[in-house]
Amino acid sequence: YSSLKREMRNLSEECNLEPVTVSMAYVYFEKLVLQGKLNKQNRKLCAGACVLLAAKISSDLRKHEVKHLIDKLEERFRFNRRDLIGFEFTVLVALELALYLPENQVLPHYRRLTQQS
Repeated sequence: YSSLKREMRNLSEECNLEPVTVSMAYVYFEKLVLQGKLNKQNRKLCAGACVLLAAKISSDLRKHEVKHLIDKLEERFRFNRRDLIGFEFTVLVALELALYLPENQVLPHYRRLTQQS
């Protein structure tokens, strides 16, 4: 799944999302992996939904920025935005609506991301 995480990072950088947002998306994604929720069919939707949720919760994206992000996700991961929007809810449920993450879960990713750039 490291290639998917790389895609998540590249896309986030293109959309000017903060490293903390990417870090949160990683944590969501890893939680889904650990729960065994990912398969070949849904892994890109999972990655996309994690980025979208993290962006919505961690930064104050304006409406057109959210639309831009969804466009980018759709293009990069080659899925339909309707599927993404539907899957966003599936991911929320899988994460038990726990989108605010404790710092100790986000920090390791954040450190790695900020050291790389």
